[in-house]
Formats: sequence, C-alpha cells, structure tokens
Amino acid sequence: MILKYIPLDEGMMIMDEAIVKAKKIIEGYPETKFSGEEYQRFYECVYFMCTYHSSNEKTMQLYEKFRNSLEESIFSTVLPTLVNKQGANLLREFVVIWSNYKLMARWLCRFFEYLDRFFIPQHIELESLNGISFSCFRDLVFKKLYCRLIEAALTLINQEREGQQIDCVLLKNVLDIFVEISDYKGANYYEDFERIMLTEISGYYSRLASEWLLYDSSAEYVQKVFWCLNREKQRARQYLHPDTEVKIVQVVRYHLLDQIANKLMEKRQAENSGMVTDYQEILLKCAGMSLQEGSSSTSPEEWLSTLMANSAHIC
Repeated sequence: MILKYIPLDEGMMIMDEAIVKAKKIIEGYPETKFSGEEYQRFYECVYFMCTYHSSNEKTMQLYEKFRNSLEESIFSTVLPTLVNKQGANLLREFVVIWSNYKLMARWLCRFFEYLDRFFIPQHIELESLNGISFSCFRDLVFKKLYCRLIEAALTLINQEREGQQIDCVLLKNVLDIFVEISDYKGANYYEDFERIMLTEISGYYSRLASEWLLYDSSAEYVQKVFWCLNREKQRARQYLHPDTEVKIVQVVRYHLLDQIANKLMEKRQAENSGMVTDYQEILLKCAGMSLQEGSSSTSPEEWLSTLMANSAHIC
C-alpha cells in the first residue's frame, strides 16, 4: 500500500462521515450497511494518518475520537430513548438499543482497527477498542438504568409466578445481557440480580408457607409444594442462568419444607394422630436432605411423590 498524506483536519472529516453513517444504526436503522469501497476508504484513512503522522499525539486524537463518537451517540440517542421508559417497555427498548449499539460499535472498530493492531499494543495503559465499546455502554447506560432494569425484570417474574402471561423471550434476552456485560471486567451484575431475586423468593414462599399451614390440610400443603417446585424449575429453565435453578429450588425447599417440617408433622398428627410414623420419617428425611444427598434415585419430585402416596394411604 502506497503511503498517502492526509492532513489531520481532512482525515477527521472523513472519519466523521463514517461515524455519522454508523450512528444511523443506533438511531433505529440496523439495516445500515457499508460498501467495500466505504470500508476501505475509512480504514485507509486511519492507517495513513497513523503511519504518516509519526507523533503519538496525532494518533491519540484518533483514539479519543473513537471514544468520543460512542459517548456522543449514547448521550444524544441512547439515553433519551430509554430515560422515560418503564417496565416491559424499558426492557424491550433496552434489548434493541444494546443490539444496535453493538452493531454500530463493530463497524467503528473495523474502521479504527489499525489502532488496535499497532498503536494500543504499544501503550498497555490503553483499553482496546472493543473494551471501550463495552465500558462506555456499561458506565454511561447500564449502571444508570441497572436498578430500573432489575425492578422491571423482577416485576415480570412475579407476574408470571402469579399466573400472568409474560414475554419470556424478552426476559431471557435482558438477563443474557446482564451476563454478557458481567463477563467483561468488573462487577457481576447477573449475580447481583440473582441475589435480589432469591431474597424476594424467600419472602414470597415464607409468606405462602404460613398461609398454607393455616388454611390447608397437610396433604394439600404437600401437593402445593410439589407444584411450586416444578413450576420454579420450569421458570428457571425458560429465562434464567442454568446455575440459578439449583439455588431457587434450594430456597423454595427450605421455606416450604425444611423450615416448617416440625409444624407440618404436628399438623398431620392433629389430623390423624394414630398413623403418623411413616409420614414423620419422610419429613425428617427431607428436613436434612440437600439436592445431592440420599440415594442416586432420590430427587425432590420423587420425595414429594412418596410423601403424597403416604398421605393418601394414611387418610
């Protein structure tokens, strides 16, 4: 490639063309494409400016231009689009914005690629172009909206738990973004969300346990536990991280079974004081059983099936 001189001001104007067109993606036109000729023109512009102007100061101006283009897009388009959204509407818009932002950033990374290949490796204190793309969105958008995103996601989960129809695909997409952003340096946002969700689940099932013990028979109580465990596992598999399923089951079992085992046995004894031995043994087994303990064939579902069968023959 023949080295070509491009004055700094002229080169910056050429890159402004690339940035303006790329920004259309985040403005709602994800179908925006760059031709091979356009890509070559913008890439060579950065290449010639970096190689002809040997001064690091000139190259650093290009590096800062890349960062500034992302920040300007966030302040002018992303935040105004999201700031007044609430609930499911916020989640939907957030998923679209994140997808479009990544597409825009990928194009800009391609145009400024020479910085990644030759300039940034010589300055270890500098973040990669892809790193800048992530950190700008994380720091300027995600952190600002994080609490509202969690609130909206938990609202959907609670609505589904109460029997309402929700957009499970949307919820999974949002939580996948939590994981994706967590994977790039810094706090684990999905784990923070998970912790808050498990706290809510604890309160929810603690209240249910008290209500069911008061108003339901022991057999009805066990049937409800069986149903809740199955539903929570299905729910987790639809839109949560695989590791979360085990944690949810543990929390539900603790509040619905382990914590109230003695009260449930007393309730059963009051219902039929003469035939509680088998029932008591099974409850005691559950009270100390974790998901991994017991025989290889023992699972929460099998345990509850056994308990229900014993309840039936006792009655």
